[in-house]
Amino acid sequence: MFLLYSVVLGLAIMVAGPYWLWEMLRHRKYRAGLPERLGIIPRRVRGGNRKCIWIHAVSVGEVLALSELARALRSDLSDHRVVISTTTDTGQKLAAGRFGSENVFYFPLDFAFAVRRWFAVLKPDLVILGETEFWPNFLRVAAEQQVRVAVVNARISNRSLQGYRRWRKLLTRVLRPIDVFLAQTPEDARRLIEIGAPDERVRVTGNLKFDVPAPRAGDIVKQLRTALDDSHAGPVLVCGSTLEGEEGMLVSAFHEVAKRYPDTVLVLAPRHPERFQEVARLLANHRVCFRKRSEWQGESLNGSIFLLDSIGELAGLYALADIAFVGGSLVRGGGHNIIEPAQHSVPVVVGEHTENFRDIVNFFRDRDAVRVVTPDQLGATFLGLLAADAERQKMGQRAAEVVESQRGATGRTLNELKTLMARPLDEVQPA
Repeated sequence: MFLLYSVVLGLAIMVAGPYWLWEMLRHRKYRAGLPERLGIIPRRVRGGNRKCIWIHAVSVGEVLALSELARALRSDLSDHRVVISTTTDTGQKLAAGRFGSENVFYFPLDFAFAVRRWFAVLKPDLVILGETEFWPNFLRVAAEQQVRVAVVNARISNRSLQGYRRWRKLLTRVLRPIDVFLAQTPEDARRLIEIGAPDERVRVTGNLKFDVPAPRAGDIVKQLRTALDDSHAGPVLVCGSTLEGEEGMLVSAFHEVAKRYPDTVLVLAPRHPERFQEVARLLANHRVCFRKRSEWQGESLNGSIFLLDSIGELAGLYALADIAFVGGSLVRGGGHNIIEPAQHSVPVVVGEHTENFRDIVNFFRDRDAVRVVTPDQLGATFLGLLAADAERQKMGQRAAEVVESQRGATGRTLNELKTLMARPLDEVQPA
């Protein structure tokens, strides 16, 4: 099975090669870390003979979610070095900034030759996989090396569930090396068991994203707050993690709001850095007044759009919002994290496509702490909330209370991992 999988994976990479090459040339994607993905270990990561815990976090969202757990592991298991792998460039930059580049690297492609080299150098006592990173060869090599494996913050989306069901017989074997599955919700735990995880290894520990602290106000937050106050600009709409197709809808909603509130400011933050220039061209084509974060020198923003063409600043800017919109939800993108604006007591609006954050959005929705809208309802929803100050503030407060009520997953996850670490190696699941 594993040989066939490796052959299929290799063929898939060959077929996708021209696209990857085009993306490398066009957006410089996939260039960074290519040697590391192929199993070539850079000198900066080699850490001698110190015991090691390896955490894999795919991108920015997973790095944020797992950061508190990583810090707790460093503190409670201080004799271990904690290293973090990511798949994306943005995740790599964020992780390196938080944990040092000597502890951060790109996750290897799922070929046994590449994976074995990383295991040979790091010699981890424990591997922690964020959410649902079920890589067959990686898990097989972990079992061969008798390395404990835990999946944390595990969730199974509606879309993923259908595919996993079709391959359940094979997936049961792939999942065998995993010692413990720590699910976000009881529904995720049920789905894990349905797709082949042994029920005695599945626990519910909660969603780590609720434990991510609100970021400190950075320079851009302070500068924007001063500029907004000095020019009496507002209301402020912060629209984050937008995907292709959403920016045009948001510009239309901005025009609706600006008719009633001429000094409205819309902070627009595209999800993917390679789209910054594309979105700037879209705004220019719409003949809307806008400023780029990279070029802004403190000028008045009244009645304009502030294009956040930077990485890592969005979460802090939600604190300035009268209303937040979280993208990837007006189009079929699965949605993004609504906890970041909620923890600032900001009312949140999303579209209908929030499959990737199903339980979080439903939890907020049940407590009237989020508005779920269609594209046609977006402008009217903004206007309705802006016209009702008391209700808008109560909605934001309810959102913050939801976040506070769900904290604690980090501690529960840490306890499960420490229990796993205390187990003798001969109890590690066989391949």
